[in-house]
Amino acid sequence: MAAAQSQLAQPGTSTQRAQAEASRKADVLVEALPYLQTFRDKTVVIKYGGSLMGDDAVNQGILRDIALMRTVGIRPIIVHGGGPAISRTLKSLGKEPQFLQGLRITDDETMAVAEMVLVGQTNKQIVSCLQQFGIQAVGLCGKDGLLLQAEKKYVDGLDLGWVGSVQQVNPKLLHLLLDSGMIPVIAPIGMDTQGHTYNINADEAAVAVAQALAAEKLVYLTDVPGVLVDVSDPDSVISRLNVEQARQAIADGQIRGGMIPKLQSAIQTIEQGVQSVHILDGRIQHALLLEVFTRQGIGTMIQAVIRPAGSQNPVSIQEQAAFVNKGSIA
Repeated sequence: MAAAQSQLAQPGTSTQRAQAEASRKADVLVEALPYLQTFRDKTVVIKYGGSLMGDDAVNQGILRDIALMRTVGIRPIIVHGGGPAISRTLKSLGKEPQFLQGLRITDDETMAVAEMVLVGQTNKQIVSCLQQFGIQAVGLCGKDGLLLQAEKKYVDGLDLGWVGSVQQVNPKLLHLLLDSGMIPVIAPIGMDTQGHTYNINADEAAVAVAQALAAEKLVYLTDVPGVLVDVSDPDSVISRLNVEQARQAIADGQIRGGMIPKLQSAIQTIEQGVQSVHILDGRIQHALLLEVFTRQGIGTMIQAVIRPAGSQNPVSIQEQAAFVNKGSIA
């Protein structure tokens, strides 16, 4: 007994290291407590980018974290992409994918492939994985219950084929599933009132769903760290932005490329009543949990107004601007 007590008293023993690790994990849970309380019973729409789905470990990790969110009382909805898988299937059929301004030109054959891949494969794989984690999930596309009523979309007056935009969302179906403790998993395939099928950009579908449900959060899981001050420096992530800052950053040319439409949709989403929009690198282990349940966060959060921790007073535009170029807003 004395020898055992002596061993416990020695610094750096395996027992002490194990105790320190257990204590650290307990601290993480304690830090998460106010966030768990705040977001319990709140709806979070998660746009799960198709670029993340090629890595089984990443895919499993993301869906395990979403299962955990449902288990602790958050109401997640997944809207998924699948562009790379569609392109691979088209190429295997001898058809070269074509795009215009980031949107897939969708003829009859491409529409049939997109529906097969998104609804019949990707959607069911996500549902199956969630259910392996003990969570009931239901796979849907916009045709089910006319969940996503669509209309033809034109780009600069050009017809891209069966490319659609969301005209209306049926929230009743989603509320029914959420109230039953299930996770809706939505493939962005819509339908108009004449029965025509449309391929819808997954970002746009996620925005429409978040707005229709007045969600607490819209989260983009992407393959970039967030909004960057310097696109060549992945460590220059801007941790927080408000709507005016986001507009100004676009106008000033600080934001470029594919991040522009994401920020524009974030602004629109917040103006329609969603509390915050988050842009995260889904390749980082537990990115969702780190962003939602910790003070530090891990990506970029866009809000209507930013308040310092512990304060009810918003930070002024001038004060916020002073932080933007440092890559962080406190």
